[in-house]
Amino acid sequence: MKIRIGVGLGAEMPPARLPEVVDRLEAAGVDSVWFSEQVYSDAVDPFVGMAHALARTSRLKAGTSVAVLPGRHPVLVAKQIASLAALAPKRVLPVFGLRPARRSEWDLFEVPAGARAAVFDESLRLLRAALSGEGEFAGEFWKLSEVALGPRLERPVDIWLGGSAPAAYRRIGQYADGWLGSFLSPADARRAREAIESAAASAGRSIEPDHYGMSLLLAENGITPDLAAAVRQRRPDTNPADVIASSWAELHRLLDAHLEAGLTKFVIYHRGSSPYEAFVDRFAEELMPRQN
Repeated sequence: MKIRIGVGLGAEMPPARLPEVVDRLEAAGVDSVWFSEQVYSDAVDPFVGMAHALARTSRLKAGTSVAVLPGRHPVLVAKQIASLAALAPKRVLPVFGLRPARRSEWDLFEVPAGARAAVFDESLRLLRAALSGEGEFAGEFWKLSEVALGPRLERPVDIWLGGSAPAAYRRIGQYADGWLGSFLSPADARRAREAIESAAASAGRSIEPDHYGMSLLLAENGITPDLAAAVRQRRPDTNPADVIASSWAELHRLLDAHLEAGLTKFVIYHRGSSPYEAFVDRFAEELMPRQN
């Protein structure tokens, strides 16, 4: 199975620095760069960031980690994905989630009250229908005819989902081509993968065994109280050290454990006092030899 490790850009990456960072990732041969949905921050919009990165490079892949789908029109999202994939074949990696990580941004992605999960499910069906060239769609929230989306793609774009709840695992098994988790220990990640595989089998589907991934945070200055609080807010029963690496050695330990759990795709986020250029150089030295 292919092991691939990319770099995630968080809310701290200002637009003015993005070109040099993307160029450095391309020059270093890094597999991929990932843009988060952080509306109330200096971070660029994930689709704008992907377009910028793909236009500046010839090998670097670009993904969303993760973009919110409910609250966006699925056909317009499909048009964005198809356009990017036509311009940069095999380098577009969309990952979608249920809602923003920040509670203050929830209202920006409005859906009918109490229907977010149902809207997400139907959005995924409509997104796939539009990308595959189906001209009509009839659901609870959208009824469309004469859908004529272009450009037509020679190779379908894989649609991955995030999430770390039983309902998310069922949705991934039913609709997704892969899973990108976060803030899960290797033991929890193994259980998540098994739950997704079971949900896919129940839906008469299968997900490729190397389409399971995890976002990991490297906090070179140690796990600060703020980071520990963020982990406990999302996963109250999780030891922060099980999901955040405080050194490169600890990052290798977490990667080993996740590989043992059956995951092969990783997105690494960096927090620390060292310059970003130094992080990218160390990333290339430490992690790129682990790819196959």
